[in-house]
Amino acid sequence: MATALHHLSDYDFDKVPDASNMCFGIVVAEWNKEITGALLDGAVRTLQKHGCLPENIHVKTVPGSFELVYGAQQMTKNDGFDAVIILGCVIKGETPHFDYICQGVTYGIARLNASQNIPVIYGLLTTNDFQQAQDRSGGKLGNKGDECAVDAIKMAKF
Repeated sequence: MATALHHLSDYDFDKVPDASNMCFGIVVAEWNKEITGALLDGAVRTLQKHGCLPENIHVKTVPGSFELVYGAQQMTKNDGFDAVIILGCVIKGETPHFDYICQGVTYGIARLNASQNIPVIYGLLTTNDFQQAQDRSGGKLGNKGDECAVDAIKMAKF
């Protein structure tokens, strides 16, 4: 569903399992930090809202979005996580770099989901401009971090 038709922070609270006995890894890109920091805040806040203890949320940073795949792979090797969330933001520029990064991260996370025993939640914003990224990281369209946290809880329970 297109984000314009769905507020990223809207969900049925009662349909989300209790996360009090769950442990989550979050890998967040430093590039576009204003956006990724807001995504991280949303994810952490939502995990805690559903009972996850702060000490059961483990955050690691990587330089950019392409490195999210490696970071997530390393976290999947830890037996203590119920799910891993990746958070990044790629804003389209004037070169094909945008396409290569988005395709590489998407393929890498799909590969991890097919080969690992815990879910890796895809939280990479791929936007045409900075305003679209702001709108999806706590702005008028909600926060993709909230959505990723809910997805992580549901998939961990799966």
